[in-house]
Amino acid sequence: MTQTAYISHPDCLLHDPGPHHPERPARLHAVRNALLDEGLLEGLCLLDPQPATDAQLQRVHTAAHVAHIRASAPASGYQAMLDPDTVMGEHSLQAALRAAGAGIEAVRAVMEGDADNAFCAVRPPGHHAERDRAMGFCLFNNVAVAAAHALEHYALSRVAIADFDVHHGNGTEDIFRDDPRVLYCSSFQHPFYPDTPRAEREHLIHTPLAAGTGGKSFRAAIERDWIPAMDRFVPELMLVSAGFDAHRDDPLAGLDLDEDDFAWVTRALAAVASRHAGGRLVSILEGGYDLSALGLSAATHVRALSGVPGHQAFRSP
Repeated sequence: MTQTAYISHPDCLLHDPGPHHPERPARLHAVRNALLDEGLLEGLCLLDPQPATDAQLQRVHTAAHVAHIRASAPASGYQAMLDPDTVMGEHSLQAALRAAGAGIEAVRAVMEGDADNAFCAVRPPGHHAERDRAMGFCLFNNVAVAAAHALEHYALSRVAIADFDVHHGNGTEDIFRDDPRVLYCSSFQHPFYPDTPRAEREHLIHTPLAAGTGGKSFRAAIERDWIPAMDRFVPELMLVSAGFDAHRDDPLAGLDLDEDDFAWVTRALAAVASRHAGGRLVSILEGGYDLSALGLSAATHVRALSGVPGHQAFRSP
């Protein structure tokens, strides 16, 4: 059985962007409750992250951005609007530092042999946060912080990031646009938010999907675009931006995937990690806003990572 680490922290529940905001604390409750209901949590290696330091954040963000987020943290009882979608409450900075720190702890765990792979159940999410800009619910780019830590602290030379969130991870692309040590593969509904320009680079793999795309077409696109690129790249570590808002029940998007599609792509990525990276894989939660669909999808994802029976093993579509 594969040893999977589960990394979360109560601080991540404290980020409160308001009562009607879709990126709400109940998301993490939904994930944890689904893992408990399916009997998965007790088999995981539970780890606590430390907050990311400014030095760790500044590997991918400008010092001015980190200072701006710190300065924007509001006093008790107030909120700060960073853009129309991105809100900070009095505990949001604390939560964001823990979320970024979770990716660092996950990298440490898999690189030092404490776990084979890891899932970080954290919020706020990160993949829209650019080098010098918070947006799309994201303050710091959690997966980018994790990738930079792997590259610098563990002297890796090739890290792959797979992003199957329904929205393009413009922030991750912005940060690694000119860094060929990072292969960034992103599938996303198109046209759709954030609809930012996409760079043409050999190490940036774009997989746009039309609204209504279902599992068969999604799987074929991943087989066509991602797997050959990853096998050519030969990653030493696989990172995953695990957004579950491509689920057909998600209220903020329009793709037609289900839990079995997330199980399939998880196993596909784990197979790449097994071939090239000793199985080392770190997954970090991004989107997913229907609580039931999010919980089921995350549990399916963790089940696939840990090798617990319940879904078919990975095979090509």
